[in-house]
Amino acid sequence: MPPPSSSLVSKIKVQLKLAIARLRMVQKRDEALSKAQRRAMAQLLEQGKTDSARIRVENIIRSDIITELHEMLELYCELLLARAGLLEASTQCDPGLEEAVKSIIYAAPKTEIKELQQVRLLLAEKFGKEFVLVAMENADGKVSQGVVKKLSVSPPKEELVQGYLEEIAKAYGVNWPPGRDDGPGKAPDFVDGDDDENPSGRQKQENSDEPLHGEDDEVEAREELSKATPPRTFGPASPLHVNPPSPSTENIHPKVTLNKMELTPTKKASGTGLTVGKKSVERKGSIADGIPDVDELAKRFAALKR
Repeated sequence: MPPPSSSLVSKIKVQLKLAIARLRMVQKRDEALSKAQRRAMAQLLEQGKTDSARIRVENIIRSDIITELHEMLELYCELLLARAGLLEASTQCDPGLEEAVKSIIYAAPKTEIKELQQVRLLLAEKFGKEFVLVAMENADGKVSQGVVKKLSVSPPKEELVQGYLEEIAKAYGVNWPPGRDDGPGKAPDFVDGDDDENPSGRQKQENSDEPLHGEDDEVEAREELSKATPPRTFGPASPLHVNPPSPSTENIHPKVTLNKMELTPTKKASGTGLTVGKKSVERKGSIADGIPDVDELAKRFAALKR
């Protein structure tokens, strides 16, 4: 006599919690091992043993793929735990759980997580042998394509191996490939700026050396304005700095594509005027309409003396 549905679901929930805890622990262990392996790869590249590094880096790639697989399975376990009520509703698998259930059944025998295999056995008891056979063969294509791809045994592509070696060398400050320039002066790929809006070096100097009609009060007013607002040389050259996502086996060189129109700075200096926000200030006889020139001040003082 099969156990009641509520009792079986309770067992599934317990095993799901244990599987999630085990998956997280294994991920932390693999991350620590991966750091040591990457350090060893950097030493090989520094010693010029490129052929040996190319072979051994495949172990790092495989380890990262397994870690990404564990992350996906952890999410599926959390999904089943959050929707455990649907497991009690019927003996048939709910469409909202089908991908998670079949992905776990498909991947569990190919992993080292014993708790996940226990979840698989309970799910098989819940939905029947035929359901399990369909999931194991992925006959209906309901298993996650990411899970299927990460469980494949095909060797990594040459582009992926090269990208891993470049990222490891960059992370540990190794000049590889020889002649690669990653000095501090090079702007990161994920920082997008507009050189026309934010001139650098020589252009800044030219703008700052423009004549201001030789009037002392205008110079003083300009200094006051620079104190009231941040100077153009303050902070990074780009108005926006975005960190890219973490590298993965799917995208070893992650970049952030941004719309330049969104990156246009709100403060813009040009040779003929100064734009602050939406207000344009033309440098003619004075810095701003609210700051009079010398002649206007002289007239005002004369009027006060009367």
